[in-house]
Amino acid sequence: MDDASQSSATTPMAARENIPLINRPRRRWYLFSCWRKWFSPRELRARTVHLGRATTEKFPPNEIRNQKYNVITFLPLVLFEQFRFFLNLYFLLMALSQFIPDIRIGYPYTYWGPLSFVLMVTIGREAVDDLRRHQRDHEVNSQKYKRLTVNETPGYEMVPSSKLKVGDIIIVEKNERVPADLVLLRTSDKSGSVFVRTDQLDGETDWKLRLAVPLTQKLNKDADLFNIDASVYIEKPQNDIHSFIGTFSMHDGGDETGLNVENTLWANTVVAAGTATGIVIYTGCETRSVMNNSQPRSKVGLLDVEINGLTKVLFCAVLGLSLVMMMLKGFSGPWYRYMFRFVLLFSYIIPISLRVNLDMGKAFYSWQMQNDPEIQGTVVRSTTIPEELGRISYVLTDKTGTLTQNEMVFKKIHLGIVSHDNDTFHHIGQIMQNLAPTILSQSAPGGSGGAGGTSGTTDQPQQPIVITTKPMYSGNRMRHPEGWREWEAVKALALCHNVTPITDEDDNKSVSTSSTYTSSAGGSTSPTKSVINIESSSTEHQYQASSPDEIALVKWTAEVGLTLIARDINSMTLQMKTRKSKGESQDGMLQFQILQLFPFTSESKRMGIIVRDSGSGEITFYLKGADVVMTSIVQYNDWLSEESGNMAREGLRTLVVAKKVLTEEQYNDFETRISAARLSVTDRVAKVAAVIESLEREMELLCLTGVEDRLQDGVRPTLELLRNAGVRVWMLTGDKLETACCIAKSSQLIGRNQGLHVLRSVSTRTEAHAELNNFRRKQGHALVISGESLEVCLQYYRPEFLELATASPAVVCCRCSPTQKAQVVQLIQHHTGKRTCAVGDGGNDVSMIQQADAGVGIEGREGRQASLAGDFSIPQFSHIAKLLLVHGRRSYKRSAALSQFVIHRGLIITTLQAVFSAVFYLSSVALYQGFLMVGYSTLYTMFPVFSLVLDQDITSTTAVTYPELYKDLSKGRSLSYKTFFIWVLISIYQGGVIMYGALILFEDEFIHIVAISFSALIVTELIMVALTVRTWHRLMVLAELFSLALYLISLAVLHEYFDWEFIWSYDFLWKVSIITLVSCFPLYIIKFLRKKCSPPSYLKLS
Repeated sequence: MDDASQSSATTPMAARENIPLINRPRRRWYLFSCWRKWFSPRELRARTVHLGRATTEKFPPNEIRNQKYNVITFLPLVLFEQFRFFLNLYFLLMALSQFIPDIRIGYPYTYWGPLSFVLMVTIGREAVDDLRRHQRDHEVNSQKYKRLTVNETPGYEMVPSSKLKVGDIIIVEKNERVPADLVLLRTSDKSGSVFVRTDQLDGETDWKLRLAVPLTQKLNKDADLFNIDASVYIEKPQNDIHSFIGTFSMHDGGDETGLNVENTLWANTVVAAGTATGIVIYTGCETRSVMNNSQPRSKVGLLDVEINGLTKVLFCAVLGLSLVMMMLKGFSGPWYRYMFRFVLLFSYIIPISLRVNLDMGKAFYSWQMQNDPEIQGTVVRSTTIPEELGRISYVLTDKTGTLTQNEMVFKKIHLGIVSHDNDTFHHIGQIMQNLAPTILSQSAPGGSGGAGGTSGTTDQPQQPIVITTKPMYSGNRMRHPEGWREWEAVKALALCHNVTPITDEDDNKSVSTSSTYTSSAGGSTSPTKSVINIESSSTEHQYQASSPDEIALVKWTAEVGLTLIARDINSMTLQMKTRKSKGESQDGMLQFQILQLFPFTSESKRMGIIVRDSGSGEITFYLKGADVVMTSIVQYNDWLSEESGNMAREGLRTLVVAKKVLTEEQYNDFETRISAARLSVTDRVAKVAAVIESLEREMELLCLTGVEDRLQDGVRPTLELLRNAGVRVWMLTGDKLETACCIAKSSQLIGRNQGLHVLRSVSTRTEAHAELNNFRRKQGHALVISGESLEVCLQYYRPEFLELATASPAVVCCRCSPTQKAQVVQLIQHHTGKRTCAVGDGGNDVSMIQQADAGVGIEGREGRQASLAGDFSIPQFSHIAKLLLVHGRRSYKRSAALSQFVIHRGLIITTLQAVFSAVFYLSSVALYQGFLMVGYSTLYTMFPVFSLVLDQDITSTTAVTYPELYKDLSKGRSLSYKTFFIWVLISIYQGGVIMYGALILFEDEFIHIVAISFSALIVTELIMVALTVRTWHRLMVLAELFSLALYLISLAVLHEYFDWEFIWSYDFLWKVSIITLVSCFPLYIIKFLRKKCSPPSYLKLS
């Protein structure tokens, strides 16, 4: 800078103006750049990762972190959080003022002692809570994974997930959590496919098919990945879990392959079958799952906010009282010094012990929750907000794994003229066994079955009837032989699906299908989305499928005698059971060729398959889908609409199944047209759909099925309890609309007398306006809305939508992203001002749990992320009822009573001091010196007052039996300005009686005033605790007796405060008794009359 200034000094003025001033702000720009480097958020950018090479660029560590603090930030942040409360800040200023000699009153320890104790308790509690979070995070971060290496003998090393870096190549085994975002390079399956469970990420029950990069899948072994010169280009991190853009490049051969989301494994998904080898592309906070989660925040309970407001009122009272004293005394001399001394004298009106009593009470409530035998497994992870559970107005819950077990059970099948359920399914099995000889007689000697359409009766086993495409079979039911409907329905369900049987020979080896016919065709046309492993009791087959519904259907067909035993891209093999002779099975095989497969989509709401019977050569088109779309596709009937409505009301997920027999010419024509449509450059999707729809006309209706998604234990009565308690329940799920509606009905989230309004998909302002008007006219209906429509409604009509939704008895939001779930919680909080509780079990629920006023995580089968992030952790949803109705109620009621009594304790002693100062010439001298002031709020009254945490107004049985009692709690009447001012009046009355009584009754020595008034004060406090208690506990009695005994001992020991001879005199006893009686007896009379004339609702029940 000096050189620059010297050179500029010798430069002519005109030339100096043309010199750019670059050097002058160099230091400023340096500091600014350092600030940006250290404190600005990390810039997200694209990257290129080379296989087998360590990356030089720094990326975030791959750690799961739910901690709020670290070693450096712990003390500053905790102190900031504490002194953010006006109560603690006020006492800090009062304690600091005691270092000024002119305004010092008494001993500094009377101020610093209580403040230090409060801070130590708070710091200790926060340290324990955060240490537990650290231990839980460490447990997850320490999970070991195989990382491929070049030099190691086994070819890999075991490393914890926290040590994984971008560019590492790792192996993920079956049922292992994916620790970071990966690009899939190889799988144990030869086709390069692997199935993953994503319900912890997006909430969808359908599991996803992921494909390895073809260029690396064809390598002989994993070690060959280090022998190729290849790199992966990756887009910058983002929170969209449904898209990905990347490129895999082979530098030695020049080959490039585009990558999309099907080539990725996102963190927190679970490998369902086989093993997967992938390269780490995003770690830590850059993974998709973490970017969809919000940072953990310090939650402050509503009760704490209300108490903080009351302390401000009390502070104004301190200033007002001090000002009145100064006005009476006169503003002469150093009046500001006297003013501040009065503020210090009356500072006990704001009790420092309030915070420590509340914090200790919260710790006790948390202990009670964790040790309740009826909700075993409950863990309180945040001990600062247990009373929030007592004021919940909205419960927002996930569906999969929270309300449901994600286990589908086949419940009912309707064939048009007859319906079967669990009680009559064995009849279908008997029919199938009776028909088996006839059907198998059409089979070729090679074992392939001509099951395309044969049927027969037990009376005429040798007269098989071949079903042809003649119209009379679909139009005249009398032509169909006995058992035809059952056989056709079972065969359709066994063929029309996306299920593949697998035999898992070794959990850690490849998923081989020993009975599956392998195909040399390249790439699978199967749109399989997920894997569900279900072991049948009679076979060792496991199944992978596009949804749990399909597994339930295929498993049921196996139970009635038609088992899927093999499937590949081109063929399907069924095994048909027959009656077994002595020790010998006569099961036969039926083989079908898969010609076309049309996957299920949320738009079409149906899936189809065209198969050729390998025995007879018959070609059949099977179609199954939702009743809303299938009604117009099948031939006219008079039962489908009514029966599907009946099943839907039972909460079953319905599917309509139909078929159409095609001639060879019809199929050849269709194949030509579908192939041309698939090669079209423009409007390919629309053209393909049009060709398929040309087949979907006048199809023969076979059956209607009903599948139930098994609910968690106790879900229905729990939701009923919450509804009766005045709590509105919203279900936020990433699953499909139809599934969400079924669960809402089956779980009775929607009441029996409530309608259901599905908000149609909207994309424009006009459509949103029309739909909201439609819903406005349907009062009392529950609302169902998709995530896309929700975005549109919030964009254009946020206040109107929230007004309608919050007034609705229940709301179901489907297709919600994790970010949307948190957004919905936030909108409810801001719009209604009510308290919210979020319940979830997956990683996709973490944002919602952290945003809610009380977050409850369920420890699910697939992970503990939600459980670790929640303020409370429970093993199952049904525990939420007792957590809210019993423990939440008690926590709130007890904290409200405890806080008001502690405030009363401060107010009454301040009233004594004010009367004393006013009588004795407005002197700013403390009435009770040193130990008496400290002992008053600690030794003598602490135990009885704190014993109020054992009080309860009703039993847990009553709270659950009459959930309507919970409604009053949300109004906040237990702690309000009304109750606060009632306690203020009580304190003024009792303080005035005690002080004036002592002044009237004392004789000649000042020490007698102290003895009489302080003794009456202690006894009054003990009696007031007794009057406040609603249900006595033996520890309460013990606390009262112990405190009284402790005070009696103090009377005998503390000679500097009490006159021993006067204490043992009869005068002392009767004077204290009279004062205490006058201060307490009128309050007892008022309480008795109020209980008789206007009892609270819980007393009416008892």
